Amino acid sequence: MKEHFSFDQRLGIFLPDMTEEWDDYSKDTQQEILFNWEKIRGSIPDRIFELENEINHKQAQLSDENNFARSCQLNSEIAELASIINDLWLWYRANQTISEKMHQ
Repeated sequence: MKEHFSFDQRLGIFLPDMTEEWDDYSKDTQQEILFNWEKIRGSIPDRIFELENEINHKQAQLSDENNFARSCQLNSEIAELASIINDLWLWYRANQTISEKMHQ
């Protein structure tokens, strides 16, 4: 990905990684950053869908699990996936507002 983004292993997407204030970037660089961010942002719902499928799979395993320790592990994994989904939605929504402001 471009130099203004870094891959977030937990979320599974690239996130903005700015080293300067927004206004310190040239207009061309700002446009390039916005273009790349909109492509990334557009992929967030697909990433959420993937994680929801993982949750559904783990919930199906949990419904058949008789081992208490394994049940606890599955619950923990489900909670972590739900937390990732929540963070992805926060990035998607918060940066929609930011992107709109940057386009003005």
